[in-house]
Amino acid sequence: MDLFLICRDALENSAIANLALALDARARSRRAAVLFTEEALAALAGESFGWSPLFRPRPARIAIARGAAALGVPVAAENDDRWTDLPRLLTAAHEAGVELVACPIWTQILKLDDRLPEELTVLASTEAMEQLMDGRRVIGGF
Repeated sequence: MDLFLICRDALENSAIANLALALDARARSRRAAVLFTEEALAALAGESFGWSPLFRPRPARIAIARGAAALGVPVAAENDDRWTDLPRLLTAAHEAGVELVACPIWTQILKLDDRLPEELTVLASTEAMEQLMDGRRVIGGF
């Protein structure tokens, strides 16, 4: 794996950043994965994503949706580009070959196996650890 990103916060701006970076890596013919863990994993399983304080105002979120679309990141809702559509971005990343991984530990802790989006793969703990250890770049905290 060339780039392994870890997304743990249930912040929509964090998920957008991780998925956008992974898509950019794929566009450069690099192998990329995003590991969703903790709050981000719970949000993907049906809880809600929030926004960082500076991005909570509506004008900021509109700017993010439109700005990302201008960069080729498909996060703006198809029917209204003032809104974000994280499932759309998740699907686009998956279709582009980004490996979307559910943290096996947090999947078990939160009992999320049957609630995760189909784009996510739940790996065995040993396999997830091997991927992290073998990754050329592992980045957490976006």
